[in-house]
Amino acid sequence: MEKLKLYGFNNLTKSLSFNIYDVCYAKTAREQKDYVAYIDEQYNSDRLVKILYDVTSMIGATVLNVSKQDYDPQGASVTFLIANEGQLFTAENGETVVGHLDKSHVTVHTYPEYHPDNSIATFRVDIDVATCGTVTPLRVLDYLIGSFDSDIITMDYRVRGFTRDIDGKKLFLDHDVTSIQNYINQSILEKYDSIDINVYQSNIFHTKMLIKDIDLQNYLFKTDVYEIAPKERLKISNDLRREMLEIFSGNNIY
Repeated sequence: MEKLKLYGFNNLTKSLSFNIYDVCYAKTAREQKDYVAYIDEQYNSDRLVKILYDVTSMIGATVLNVSKQDYDPQGASVTFLIANEGQLFTAENGETVVGHLDKSHVTVHTYPEYHPDNSIATFRVDIDVATCGTVTPLRVLDYLIGSFDSDIITMDYRVRGFTRDIDGKKLFLDHDVTSIQNYINQSILEKYDSIDINVYQSNIFHTKMLIKDIDLQNYLFKTDVYEIAPKERLKISNDLRREMLEIFSGNNIY
């Protein structure tokens, strides 16, 4: 695709907010505590730093500063301040110039917690990728989904501001996007039920995804599915699905 020829910098701001929920069944208070400890170890700040370095590389940005923190009793946060890649623009004298725009950021926060009544534990990850100029953070979606166990995913993408082409025409969007789903691999989409809520006039795009199939063994923490009576298995599966549906819909349905 031919690159846009701009007059001045491309100062469009592109923001991707990305929430992932991993749901698990942990029956006893001990199992719940062990689950939170397991998640804390698996997704500590050092692991999150590596993930964000990969994200930064994928969008062609340079890391300027890294801030990380593990929390007591649980959770972690990492923030990257980044500079976007150089971009070409046409100066007032007609010459083509390479410029750099900064600063943007990438952040991730984790929130392990559990339900007080039905033994359902939930691990939430919040990721924000904000860029300026030609880069769209949508290109990292497949990588981020694959980096975590994702039962429910909610994504918001927004493009703000405008830039101008060499004729002075305002450009409020510099790439084709009708749905966030267009940037997710089809093999991933087939595993989820997905819906879009988009406001095209404002360049606001929202997508929610819910895992289709529940293999109960994958949701049991330190328990084998065959150790559980069939009636109890059904109850656990129903509890898991109810938790997922409420998170997916954003309502206390049950």
